[in-house]
Amino acid sequence: MTVETPYISRYEQRVKLIGEAVQANSKLKEKEATALAVHILQAIDSAPERIR
Repeated sequence: MTVETPYISRYEQRVKLIGEAVQANSKLKEKEATALAVHILQAIDSAPERIR
């Protein structure tokens, strides 16, 4: 019997990680924290490498 593991992209993993951190440190619900995590990740990814 083969067990299939669902594929989760690195982007989705990063969004989940940031979303969990936001949710743990605020009163936001999961959906709101995830939406904020997407914006945070876009800001981080758009920053030049030398600034990161």
